[in-house]
Amino acid sequence: MRKLFLTAAAILLISVLAACSQNEDDNAEQEEQATAVETAEATNGDLVIEKSLYGRTEPSSTTPVAVQSAGEITELEVENGDTVEEDDHLATIQTAAGNKNIYAREAGEIAQLTAEEGSMASPDSGPLMVIADFDPMTINLTVAAETLDLLKTGDTYPVMIDDQEYEAEVISVGTMPDDTGLYPVEAEIGNEEGNIKTGVVASMNVPENRVKDSIILPTEAVVTESGESFVYVVKDNQAVKTNVTIKESQSEKTAVEGDVAEGDQVVVNGLLTLSDGKEVNVIEEGDNS
Repeated sequence: MRKLFLTAAAILLISVLAACSQNEDDNAEQEEQATAVETAEATNGDLVIEKSLYGRTEPSSTTPVAVQSAGEITELEVENGDTVEEDDHLATIQTAAGNKNIYAREAGEIAQLTAEEGSMASPDSGPLMVIADFDPMTINLTVAAETLDLLKTGDTYPVMIDDQEYEAEVISVGTMPDDTGLYPVEAEIGNEEGNIKTGVVASMNVPENRVKDSIILPTEAVVTESGESFVYVVKDNQAVKTNVTIKESQSEKTAVEGDVAEGDQVVVNGLLTLSDGKEVNVIEEGDNS
């Protein structure tokens, strides 16, 4: 009898331990079912749609330095890259009529200097050098007729050059098209540090449209399937599928209307395995700024 009692007690203990283990496994499975997501905050404001215009940089002015009479260069006071002021002595030419000094007519930087002391120079051989003004720099653009209304002399716009952002001011908007049918536009950009080189591509972003007083979301938060657009709003640690209507979209931000309010946290990463009502674990929460 005692042996039978011990056997029953052992079976009961094993059953209790198995039940506890099963409960622990069930709890662990429930915890594992929560999907890790990252969120961003919905904001309210205006979405500006920008148009990118492309051009190339060049000095704001170039002044060629030429000789009036043929002769030998006996003195050369500058090198490429030197900075000169107006009336600085640049070179001396020995001509049939005697020595002629050449002075700078403008301030700037010496460029395209190919002459050497002892070499011959003449009016027909082209300029000895060029004095270029690299600060400010000019951006030359050409735009279609429908873009002219977006530009006005004196307006400033952000410009990207070699992954760096600058501010450029429009100084000239053409009223006559060139041979390609496009209109020339010039913008000016400061170059005090000399980081902007001649001939590089510049992208100027001009506001083309503005969607006012809308809910703004990161574009990556908006899912479109079968003609329907929606987002997942996190409420009480659950992903709530919320339909939205896209008003305007850009690569980074999208303006929507729907049951999304300013301050709501919308899922931006972890969308692929989500469904309506699914438990989520927010691992990174941020604002949409």
